[in-house]
Amino acid sequence: MAIKTICVYCGSADHLHPDYVTGARKMGELIARRKLHLVFGAGSTGLMGALADGALAAGGEVTGIIPEYFNTPQLAHVQLTHLEVVETIHQRKARMAELADAFIALPGGYGTFEEFFEILTWAQIGLHQKPIGILNLRGYFDPMLKMIEHARSEGFIYNEHNSLFVHVEQPEEMLTKLEKFQLPVGLDRWLLRPDENSLASHP
Repeated sequence: MAIKTICVYCGSADHLHPDYVTGARKMGELIARRKLHLVFGAGSTGLMGALADGALAAGGEVTGIIPEYFNTPQLAHVQLTHLEVVETIHQRKARMAELADAFIALPGGYGTFEEFFEILTWAQIGLHQKPIGILNLRGYFDPMLKMIEHARSEGFIYNEHNSLFVHVEQPEEMLTKLEKFQLPVGLDRWLLRPDENSLASHP
């Protein structure tokens, strides 16, 4: 499936290291220059604002999805190409997932972690087959990647599920990685629970 629309999850906190802000702005710019449509949480602050500003400055199309209770002058980006206001955070996430052909997580807090792991879990259980990427600016996600590897080594995550996403350190690498992404083989193993001989063929 060709990628036309990318959903980006990222933080909206203020007073962040400039490298995070610069990376988010660059990611938005690159999405726009590839003639891709950006979908995000419609925020004007933190990495959300930098991401959207980068895409808009490069002539990109940007759609924001925001719950009513976040649609305030302090939080909402007012210069987007499209703004959709929904009732709940759950509707926001569902709408972003519906519109997107691929997903990118930039540094963020609880909300970003939750969105990333939800969309990753949906891929794991077969609800979608869309590429997922982590932009690991300043090594921000290193502890999380280490935790995922620990879960895999302890048997809580199948080896093939560890290949359900890509991670890179520079915005310039991300879009190419997503375009080349291929689903790992054996994703149904956790459902089928094959015998030991079958397991040997999917280490």
